Amino acid sequence: MKKTKDKKADHPPLKRGAGVTHVYETLRNEIIELKLTPGSPIDEVQLSERFSLSRTPIREALVRLAAEGLITTLTNRATIVSNIDFLNLGDFFDSLTLMYRVTARLAAQNHRPEHIAEIQAFQDAFARTVSKQDALGMIATNRDFHVAIAKSGGNRYYIELFIRLLDEGRRILRLYYSSFNDTLPQQYVTEHEAIIAAIVARDITRADELARLHADQIVSQIQSYISADTRPNASLSL
Repeated sequence: MKKTKDKKADHPPLKRGAGVTHVYETLRNEIIELKLTPGSPIDEVQLSERFSLSRTPIREALVRLAAEGLITTLTNRATIVSNIDFLNLGDFFDSLTLMYRVTARLAAQNHRPEHIAEIQAFQDAFARTVSKQDALGMIATNRDFHVAIAKSGGNRYYIELFIRLLDEGRRILRLYYSSFNDTLPQQYVTEHEAIIAAIVARDITRADELARLHADQIVSQIQSYISADTRPNASLSL
């Protein structure tokens, strides 16, 4: 009995709302970090025991993860970590590159001063996470940086599509940072700065070209990393 009491003292129960957020953020990070591998099962009972919560907040957290495409419920009602669609990765990269370019073009054309301040703030946050070799931080701030560029362009449909692609690609981007052992070369940080400068100058053609080059190097790096990955059972972790 004493052991159970101590365990509860060490892990006080969370309020329902806080519990949902805690479970969601913990599992999201583990999925993005590939600690929970694609295809691995998600068990509500085990999660309830792990987080010392009832199954209701666990389910609410899983609904949020499913909405982001990070988990999938199969026809037999089993829930798994969503697989990464490597077969259609080329289509994904083409779409992502297009959105990098079109959002940069529109940002150069339509931005207002407050947009630049927001874009620069996210770039500064990204640079800090790079210096700390914080992969999850890099993924989050990189997403926010590019979403801010899209928002400054003003096209709601492009914004929504780009957010979907960026969120779907978080595990792919994790492979990108892994290819550098989470030590991202400074030149890739300054690529963001060059894109900002082109947007500020309203140089639509240069913003487009810099965005394309930025996307191309990311795609090339990821493809090379995947092709060179010869670890035993490597496919299980991808």
